[in-house]
Amino acid sequence: MSHSAAGHPAEQPLLSTRFLVRVTATIAVLALLTVAISIAGRWFGRHISLAGNTENTDGITLTIGRDTIGLPANTIRFPSERHDGAAERVDLYLAWPEMQGYSKETRQRFDDIAQSSGLIFLQITQGTMSRDMSGRLEPIYSHLMDGAAEPFAHGLTLHRLRADAGYNGEILLTASREGAADYVVRCVLPSSAEVATSGDCQRDIKVGKDLSVLYRFSSRHLADWDHIDAAIRTFVETRLVSRSATPR
Repeated sequence: MSHSAAGHPAEQPLLSTRFLVRVTATIAVLALLTVAISIAGRWFGRHISLAGNTENTDGITLTIGRDTIGLPANTIRFPSERHDGAAERVDLYLAWPEMQGYSKETRQRFDDIAQSSGLIFLQITQGTMSRDMSGRLEPIYSHLMDGAAEPFAHGLTLHRLRADAGYNGEILLTASREGAADYVVRCVLPSSAEVATSGDCQRDIKVGKDLSVLYRFSSRHLADWDHIDAAIRTFVETRLVSRSATPR
């Protein structure tokens, strides 16, 4: 039996024009979103990478106690501390051995935690104790030592501290210095160099009228203990300014 053409429903295309338009529009939107996400990702990644760091080297003049110090902004660790005026303390970070703040050349050490052992961290406050760490060796630390002293590397001597002294596994390293008080630093020695942190060792020194400079560095740099100590003292001393002088 033959069927007339009039008896068949009108043929419909497999994909309607409206559907194709919707698909094309969706693909276009997804493409735009991909580009936007890529751009935003790069911006956000850069923002996270900076994490408050700045390459600005403009001078910041701070008065801490009886001392006034001028510091490049890129050496000051926290944005909230980058302002002129009186302050209770300032936190710094410096690339070692350059003794410089955040820059394009040193960026990786500041941004990548795996490379942070290449940094030295400083905290400068008005001193509250009459003696720095070297000065506390005889009246305090010598009474907390446990057992005999042991030879250590780099001209240092190791002293273990009593478990009840409250130093949480820290040891004391000392060294005699000609014409100066003995060098003293407290460290938590890692099981291997690979697990050393950026703050294994800490020491404080007195600078200026009554500044206390507490600094932390990686045990990987213990071979440079004397150079680090001298560099930190020089860094702070050369940036002290007289209150009567015009801030730089």
